[in-house]
Amino acid sequence: MPAEYELPHLGGKLMSTQVSALLIRELSEGVFQQADRLPSEVELSERLGVSRTVIRDALSDLEREGLIERVRGIGTVINREIVNLTSRLDLKFEYNELIRAAGYTPHSDSISLRVEYADEELAEKLQIDVGAGVIVCEKRVLAGSIPVIYSVDYLALSLFDGMSYADIDWSEPIFDILDRHCGLIVVTDIARVSATNATPAIRQKLGVPDGDALLLLDEVGFCKLSRPVLRSLEFYTDFFDFTMLRKKF
Repeated sequence: MPAEYELPHLGGKLMSTQVSALLIRELSEGVFQQADRLPSEVELSERLGVSRTVIRDALSDLEREGLIERVRGIGTVINREIVNLTSRLDLKFEYNELIRAAGYTPHSDSISLRVEYADEELAEKLQIDVGAGVIVCEKRVLAGSIPVIYSVDYLALSLFDGMSYADIDWSEPIFDILDRHCGLIVVTDIARVSATNATPAIRQKLGVPDGDALLLLDEVGFCKLSRPVLRSLEFYTDFFDFTMLRKKF
């Protein structure tokens, strides 16, 4: 298998998810960057060393996201205008990926870790008991030297099964932490989007001028069997120019 087709390391994620991630990368910046169509399922299967079922599932993911269109008698057509869209709000990209796509190096600072006890709202969102322990991780995310996101993540303490959560590197993406330390893979995400002024402390950390609003994504992440495992409050500055694909069917 050629080096350009090596599957990325994505922890325990489904093979079709890994193939989807690889194909998205190759569509935008790799071997298919100038292509009008993708190779056949058989050819992709042989190149990647995976079954046609995995390829078919991965292509279904890409088609749902509008990146390709499979047309009988023609093949798998690449929707180049949609592939070239950046910072899509309708897709769940980890924010470090968005920062790298913008040409910057992501990193985190001002990391704060504490344990709180779930109130009724949080208990309902995470499907845990009121008063159950919850790890709260706050951090500022930068693109190079530019503060661009303030993130507040809530995870049930029980997910870590007695391990010393304070020894974990919380500068890592929260999805990687859940995968590596809890064996949980977030497969779906429901986000409520709104404009906010946030708190003075958050505005100060992000260096937001008076009068400028922040974009708030209030998200709940679910693993398999629709189990909620994460709530995130992410405050975005206008560093990001989000786009959204809307389908009329």
